[in-house]
Amino acid sequence: MSAQPNHFAPLARLLHWLMALLVIAMLFIGAGMVASVSERHEWLIHLHQPLGVAILLLVIVRLFVRFSTRQPPLPADLPGWQVLAAKASHGLLYALMLILPVLGWAMISAAGDPVTLGIGVQLPAIVPANATLFAFLRKAHGYLAYLLFLTVLLHLAAALFHGWVRRDGVLQSMLSGKDR
Repeated sequence: MSAQPNHFAPLARLLHWLMALLVIAMLFIGAGMVASVSERHEWLIHLHQPLGVAILLLVIVRLFVRFSTRQPPLPADLPGWQVLAAKASHGLLYALMLILPVLGWAMISAAGDPVTLGIGVQLPAIVPANATLFAFLRKAHGYLAYLLFLTVLLHLAAALFHGWVRRDGVLQSMLSGKDR
């Protein structure tokens, strides 16, 4: 059996950085949507919906890549609570990247509106139109988006801690394919 890799597979790194950009964009677009009643609101919705579907599709691909490739191990001297925090935060990130787009799709369906991907392309409703359900899903989508934002910030802080303080190669393993 071969030794553990020192870096993530190229496709895993590409998906990580692409999704990082999309997720951060989505968080800011979503914040702009709920804070705006101007004509920008409609424009932001038309950005938010297809990006959400793209994130949903990409996270499915990303999970497939994650489970079909070997990842570099965490440093052996990492305290147990940090190992647990790393695993829990990664699980939470993946779960939120799966749940939020589906929740958004359900929310729009409950509002009786279609999820629009572009000119003439609409997704079918996944729940029936229902004002009470819409209100619940809207709150849940908002709260989980805040949780995603917090989790992304913690992930970034941990990456910078590994790169700038510990200098243990964890950050480098996602930045390039070069050995630590």
